[in-house]
Formats: sequence, structure tokens, C-alpha cells
Amino acid sequence: MAEIARRAGISHTGLLHHFPRKESLLTAVLDLQDQHSAQYLATHSALAADADPLDMLRGMAATLIDRDRQPGLVELSAVLSGEATAAGHPAHAYFAERYRNIRRFLTRIFSRLGEEGRLSSDLPAETLASLVIATMDGLHTQWLFEREAVDVDVMVQQFLATLVPELPGSGQSAAAVGV
Repeated sequence: MAEIARRAGISHTGLLHHFPRKESLLTAVLDLQDQHSAQYLATHSALAADADPLDMLRGMAATLIDRDRQPGLVELSAVLSGEATAAGHPAHAYFAERYRNIRRFLTRIFSRLGEEGRLSSDLPAETLASLVIATMDGLHTQWLFEREAVDVDVMVQQFLATLVPELPGSGQSAAAVGV
């Protein structure tokens, strides 16, 4: 914390005033990234009620690609979310809310796609949302151990294409296929 304060050009006491614990500071970093992702989705996938849920899913995938360009954030998220599984951890509520918000977002998308007959799965939308999150988290964990062997963007795209046949899943990078 003292080194961060020094690099930021403020006193250690000043940093502690805003972020009394290391976890508070790290959670703020992740929260800022979440805000950037939300802004991206708002400007690139037209989150209006009449927006195409497929466009919203593509927007979510694009935010994943953006986050993957910042390996330190992936590492931070993995470490802090693992630590925060304990109910008494200072970041526990943050991650619980984060997962709830992502599940709600994906559930809305899969509900709409299901209502429109565009899903290849009969699983409930809530289940699909949790499975997508588990897939992304699991792939990110594998990527942290062996970056050359795990292309998170391509694998998520391929997985989503099994659920939504309209999505390309040819094995190209997600950016190359228009996500």
C-alpha cells in the first residue's frame, strides 16, 4: 500500500483514508473495470429493451476480449475472488453482487433468445447464465496457468455458438468473427 501511495503521489495516510484495506483498493480497481465494461455495453450493444439479445451477447464477448488484453486484471480478479469466497472477507459482498448482476444480464439475454426460438438448448435461462460464467471463469483460470494453450476468446465463442447457432464458432479469434 505504501508503494502504491508513493507511485500515486499521495501519502500512505491519504491512501488509507480512501482505501483502509488492501482489499478495498483492489476491489475499487475491479469495480472501475466493471464500470468500463458497463459503459462499453451501453454504447456498443444498445441495451434498450428492443435491442437484439444477440447484439447484447456479442457486446459481452467484446468486453471479455478487452479484459483479456489486461492480464493483470484477470490475475487480480482470480486471486481476489478466490479469497473473497469466505463470507467475512471485505470483498465478499462485492463479488456476490458482481456475479448476481452478470447472471441477471445473461439470464435476460437467454430468456429473450429462448422466447424467440434462437437457442439450441432447453436448459433454463438462469442455468445457461451460470454455465457461461463458470465457463469463462474456468477458462480464465486455465489461461493463467498456460496462456499459450488456452484461447479464452475463441473457446467462449465456440461454447456460445453451441447455445446460439446464429453465432459463429469456427475457431477463429472472436474479433475476427465479428464479436
